Amino acid sequence: MTVYFIGAGPGDPELLTIKAARIIGECPVCLYAGSLVPEAVVACAPTGALVMDTAPMTLDDTHGAIMAAHAKGQNVARVHSGDPSLYGAIAEQIRRLKADGIDYQIIPGVPAYAAAAAALGTELTVPEVAQSIILTRMSMKSTGMPAGETLENFARTGATLAIHLGIRALREIERQLAPYYGEDCPVAVVYRVGWPDQLIIRGTLMTVREQVRAAKITRTALILVGPALGENHGFADSALYDAAKPHVLRPKATA
Repeated sequence: MTVYFIGAGPGDPELLTIKAARIIGECPVCLYAGSLVPEAVVACAPTGALVMDTAPMTLDDTHGAIMAAHAKGQNVARVHSGDPSLYGAIAEQIRRLKADGIDYQIIPGVPAYAAAAAALGTELTVPEVAQSIILTRMSMKSTGMPAGETLENFARTGATLAIHLGIRALREIERQLAPYYGEDCPVAVVYRVGWPDQLIIRGTLMTVREQVRAAKITRTALILVGPALGENHGFADSALYDAAKPHVLRPKATA
């Protein structure tokens, strides 16, 4: 049997990849993170499949369910939100699978930051403004961050920041980022991106905390920070389609 770690995307069932939907539809056992993955995403599980919400389960519980499926030779769809390679907690699961000699595969999904950018109708890498995206998170009640991976260190780059698990730490985010980005730096908070109750708040490092408080958002939100989120850049066009700059697929420059 095989355990398939499947990226469900941010919440919209239509953002599930064709491959992910096919595998979920073939597996007699489906374990999904119900706090972050809506039931509609796993509705394509086959009739009679064992579908379990892992939100109240421990690592021992989920591995036990996988071992039970393994004993029966049943494939397992292990469905995570977004893309499982990013804060998916799959490394610890894979470690156990390897120890027990169980095969696994990873099926990528649409990450939250990409869905958030689409919802905002923006590009996160604007020419001459920001050409890098840093995906990070706040510690809060989760595991600590490695030494050196601080918001202040990331802020020195001027890159676009995608901050997970930080909605309750906006005061600290403002404190650490304002000296580098400025208090007027654009910020977007995207709550439950891809879900029916999705909410977008646009503000600045100086204003967004009060806006979020007024909206009573306390969880499940991604914070995007950086000058690329602004609307009046006056940036130069990319060289990719510049007629005066040939490349291997457009070898001749035009006047």
